Amino acid sequence: MSATGRASWIVAASIGAVEALKDQGVCRWNYPLRSLQQHAKNNIRSYYQAKKLSAQSSSAISSKLNNEKLKQSEESLRKVMYLSCWGPN
Repeated sequence: MSATGRASWIVAASIGAVEALKDQGVCRWNYPLRSLQQHAKNNIRSYYQAKKLSAQSSSAISSKLNNEKLKQSEESLRKVMYLSCWGPN
């Protein structure tokens, strides 16, 4: 069978399958499925945006905590150095 003959059979079979599905009422599901897909796409997008914002805010909070810990450790080191140099011998 030549390539064009095979392609025409595939096209004919595809059209037949589509017409059979139409007869079974699959087209009635088209709008609800599209609506469901659009709803899911919008919700997933907003979920990822909220997750991204949450990650940004949590990283800002963690960097603030890290800065506070760094200041405390520097102050502690400063105190130890002062006492070791000028404290009671």
